[in-house]
Amino acid sequence: MSKSPATRAVARHERPLSPHLTIYRPPITMTMSIIHRITGGALYFGTLLVAAWLIAASSSQAAFDRVDWAFGSWLGRLILFGYTWALMHHMLGGLRHLVWDTGAGLEKHTASRIAWATLAGSVVLTLLIWIAGYIARGGLA
Repeated sequence: MSKSPATRAVARHERPLSPHLTIYRPPITMTMSIIHRITGGALYFGTLLVAAWLIAASSSQAAFDRVDWAFGSWLGRLILFGYTWALMHHMLGGLRHLVWDTGAGLEKHTASRIAWATLAGSVVLTLLIWIAGYIARGGLA
């Protein structure tokens, strides 16, 4: 038997919206996991920069001066600052996962606090490294 149009209209319900980014707020643990993966990928690029610097340092004074100039420019320093942050964030994210591997800190509230600490710690460590570097070069005297 075929249903009448009136019966089909009554039986139809509105479907719920899928949880997309405009209505769903990702938890901090998920966000830090995504950033951990992104920083891991960024570290490949940054390691190429470190290798370029080491190769230039072992090649000639002219090669080293070119790389030193590039890394000393505002863009070079911005990239190196980002590399430092990525390195610190990825390291702390790895430590966070190591703690979780022991079975500790898996409660929702604790995991969120550790994720926020990872973010804050990476920023603080990056700033401390750069401040120490400027002090060592005599820049903040």
